Amino acid sequence: MVALPNHILMSAEEYLIWEPTQEQRYEYWDGEVVAMSGGTRNHNRVSLNFSKLLDDALADRSCKVYIVDVKVQVELGQKYFYPDVVVTFDQRDRDPQLVQFPCLIIEVLSPATEAADRGKKFAKYRQSPTLQEYVLVQVNQPSVEVFRRNEQGKWVLSEYNLGDILLLESVNVEIALADLYQQVQWETETTEN
Repeated sequence: MVALPNHILMSAEEYLIWEPTQEQRYEYWDGEVVAMSGGTRNHNRVSLNFSKLLDDALADRSCKVYIVDVKVQVELGQKYFYPDVVVTFDQRDRDPQLVQFPCLIIEVLSPATEAADRGKKFAKYRQSPTLQEYVLVQVNQPSVEVFRRNEQGKWVLSEYNLGDILLLESVNVEIALADLYQQVQWETETTEN
């Protein structure tokens, strides 16, 4: 295995040719190639549950649900991110490697990615005129935050906890949080006597 330098710089065109040939996934941030971190079993389970529930609910509609290995192009090719789940209804999304017109993006949070998912990535995702909802999902507790673009173009936060029904207005789907967290094994705290 060849060790890569900490910072890999290249053009967006070079990245789009180079990245699919790599064993690991890389995002692209304004000329810098950034390695994706690995996920946990809970992260994987929540991503899988979310994508399956959405795919089943949207099976009879003209939309596509993608998970993990499909990039989202942001800011006219200056950034390419790999969300955990992305949904598009837009017929212009025909590239097999990426989505340019998402209506819904879901990020399952981890300690290594939470700051970027909440900060820099969300700031860039908000610039997409087609994005209607951005969902942040916790894996250490049953908690989901949904940021929705309202009619005035402002982003409004709705929070959901175990026992709630998650409403995704962008795709008109309701999901019980209990179903979203199915088969997730929570860490239990041990107390010493």
